[in-house]
Amino acid sequence: MSADKRAEFLAGERTDDVALFLADSFVSNESIADYGESVPGGTLLIVSGDTGRSVFQKATGMEAMGFAKQAMGTEGDIAADLSAADCPEGDHDVEFIFAFAEEQNEEVGGLYGEGDVIHAYAYCACGTAFSHKWVAGER
Repeated sequence: MSADKRAEFLAGERTDDVALFLADSFVSNESIADYGESVPGGTLLIVSGDTGRSVFQKATGMEAMGFAKQAMGTEGDIAADLSAADCPEGDHDVEFIFAFAEEQNEEVGGLYGEGDVIHAYAYCACGTAFSHKWVAGER
């Protein structure tokens, strides 16, 4: 995966794709690195939505949108480059992050009226799932 692909995703230009960060400590399958970008502490993949949800389920054992719904209940801080997160429950390591971009929607207003929105969901080693969303390109 190229750095351009990640930059395009973070700018909200790849709304049909999903991003998946898998921590080195969470994934033992080294071949996953062949499909993504090596980042400090893990591998970041940017792939089509269907492929990404399938990879997410295989890697985590969870259904992606079910996980996102669970994580929405708790706000946390996820790095703008999707390679790290701060657990709201304490100083723990993130195991994985799932993210997607949603196109600007002025009818909805609020954050969505300001631009494309990145939705990111993280899972911590302590079992806490949390979320963070922001306007693409503003962090």
